[in-house]
Amino acid sequence: MLETFKNIFKIPELKKRILFTLFIVFVYRVGGHVPTPGIDPRVLSDFLAQSQNSLFGLYDMFVGGAFKRVTVFALGIMPYISASIIIQLLGTVFPYFHKLQKEGGEGRKKLTQYTRYGTVLLSIVQAVGISIFLQSITSPETGIRAVNPSLAGIKFTLLTTVSLTTGTMLIMWLGEQITNRGLGNGISLIIFIGIIAQLPDAVLSEIQQIIAGTRHPLMEILILAVIIGMTAFIVMMTQATRRIPIQTPKKVVGNKMYAGQNTVLPLRLNMAGVIPIIFASSIMTFPGMIRSFFPESVIMEDLFRWFAPGGVLYSLSFALLIIFFTYFYTAIIFNPLDIADNLKRSGGFIPGIRPGKKTAEFLDNVLTRITLPGSVFLAFIAVAPFLLMGAMKVNFYFGGTSVLIVVGVALDTLQQLESHLQMRNYEGFMKKGKLRGRRF
Repeated sequence: MLETFKNIFKIPELKKRILFTLFIVFVYRVGGHVPTPGIDPRVLSDFLAQSQNSLFGLYDMFVGGAFKRVTVFALGIMPYISASIIIQLLGTVFPYFHKLQKEGGEGRKKLTQYTRYGTVLLSIVQAVGISIFLQSITSPETGIRAVNPSLAGIKFTLLTTVSLTTGTMLIMWLGEQITNRGLGNGISLIIFIGIIAQLPDAVLSEIQQIIAGTRHPLMEILILAVIIGMTAFIVMMTQATRRIPIQTPKKVVGNKMYAGQNTVLPLRLNMAGVIPIIFASSIMTFPGMIRSFFPESVIMEDLFRWFAPGGVLYSLSFALLIIFFTYFYTAIIFNPLDIADNLKRSGGFIPGIRPGKKTAEFLDNVLTRITLPGSVFLAFIAVAPFLLMGAMKVNFYFGGTSVLIVVGVALDTLQQLESHLQMRNYEGFMKKGKLRGRRF
């Protein structure tokens, strides 16, 4: 292991990418502590402590605690993710966007630009809602308002909107820089860092409860066992694959004959990764956002209560959205027709399946079957922890969503490190074959 770390810094390009990624992460964490002007953090902290709202904890998890502090990064990267969902859905409805999705690099550039515009629009809408919500908050003990009276009104709304929207655009830019010049997927890595950043506070809180006698040590051991078991289960399911055998016939090139090859086409059980949960989570925050526009409305309060995390309607909606986005995103990233055409051009074929259309149909059927358990797995991981939170009385946001994101992003980043090392004939973090998925 130590030798592998040494090898990382022997490769100039990889060393540069890692250091650049760490620098961007540092900038992101610093920005997460720059407060939005005009807010009394003590009043806001008291209100959130009294509200016991799990949705705040869910959203705050994705932004690394910046939401409860109402910093300039309070919106996080969620508006960008929501805009990405909308653009992808438009591709299934409007031919123009569908054509852009098929145009390759140039089409992706235009879609990225539209996504940025959508991010700005959604950030403005959410920032206005948050500013209205903040102005309705008063301390339950002292009655002091969270917003400075001298800034209340349209002045505070404009200031907050500009601050939060600018913060979101900066986070989006930082994520793109990591993707282009750093290591890993920038957007996923930013969410990953936000979750990890709250881990020390969560551990400290649990230790304090044990010392104070409010949490029995055996219960703490049970919680730790559940977390370890869930992590192992997620790793197993994330690496699970269905391997499709591929055969390549003999080839004659000049006076030489090359023997055929037997390879496999690995289809992951969870091909969509953590994206469906992130997409579904961003949509499930909309009831809270709508409620923030009408803080005094009884109807909005009832709507918000129906979609409160842990409720039946929330859990059912969340699970169905995850299943839908799993199929949706898998269909975007894996096209059976393209795979079948590439196999046909290279002379490869699946034993017992005719090349071309029949191969595409076979791959589509296999993918449809394995995506179902994969999507149910994601839905279970996302919904089940809400029951555990109620049963075990866990104060911090303990859930499979956070564990799945952390494990998924960590594995993807590790595999990128492996590829850089193996390209230069260095041994990776795991022995050969360890990163091959389980056969499903």
